[in-house]
Amino acid sequence: MTYSEPATGITIYGCGQDEALLFREMAPRFGVVPIITEAAVSEANVSLAFGNQCISVGHKTRITPPTLLALGQAGVTYISTRSIGCNHIDVHYAASIGISVENVTYSPDSVADYTLMLMLMAIRNAKSTVLRANEHDYRLNDVRGKELRDLTVGVVGTGRIGTAVVDRLRGFGCRTLAHDRRPKTAADHVPLDELLQLSDIVTLHAPLTPDTYHLLDQQRIERLKHGAFVINTGRGPLLDTEALVLALESGRLGGAALDVVEGEEGIFYADCRNKPLESKLLLRLQNLPNVLISPHTAYYTDHALRDTVETSITNCLKFENRSQHG
Repeated sequence: MTYSEPATGITIYGCGQDEALLFREMAPRFGVVPIITEAAVSEANVSLAFGNQCISVGHKTRITPPTLLALGQAGVTYISTRSIGCNHIDVHYAASIGISVENVTYSPDSVADYTLMLMLMAIRNAKSTVLRANEHDYRLNDVRGKELRDLTVGVVGTGRIGTAVVDRLRGFGCRTLAHDRRPKTAADHVPLDELLQLSDIVTLHAPLTPDTYHLLDQQRIERLKHGAFVINTGRGPLLDTEALVLALESGRLGGAALDVVEGEEGIFYADCRNKPLESKLLLRLQNLPNVLISPHTAYYTDHALRDTVETSITNCLKFENRSQHG
């Protein structure tokens, strides 16, 4: 896809070095003049967007209503967020002041592959095995691993990523159940509570909405099979973290592998080695030998990053084209 019309300016906020290289590489091909800053968008730097209708933002920082208002006053009418979710932006407020917000799509394989990796690491006790080996303790674990083919996996949410997870699970020979408001896969779709009661592993891929906030709350976590595993590469608030921690600490659950957690903002993507961790729940999770935590990195592959940057550019250009030609 190439563009030969006059160059379009796009201000790109919250842009890391890896993304910046791709934006600069792709910009000439699309006829785009990028203004790139590593800083997240804020009231203090909206001036960088003057003269540009479109901006591109990352997902690591919330964009507050005052910042949205300042962007609108600067002439911004479109925000492309380089993420699948838009939970860091008040989309309704943005719309009320004339700013459209659109997400991007990228390779679902990045998150689907990572999800399967976390499943396998969880059921094979990889965390404790690797930690002991790092200390030169090479004895076998007291808890034997499980084989995926012997288990039932429940996939909650069968959009592009959930469907890709279901596709991968077929190769392992396990029974797969699914739950989605709009069934999209060939897997056996069942009510959520039935899925929770039957599954040895529950993996979350639903979008975060008011209806799915704490989708797995205390009551639903109590419905899980004794010894079940919970995998979350979707959104942290899909899980009631306090209830999950209590179920893990009591031994009711076999383990968890979480790439996203409630309250991750300001912690994930930061170097917290030399400062107290603000989230006590995250500390409790990380202290458990059967809990794996990674810092919202499932999406982060070279293929997905190229998809993200290219889609953010083309979304901006399509919006400008619609604006110019009605």
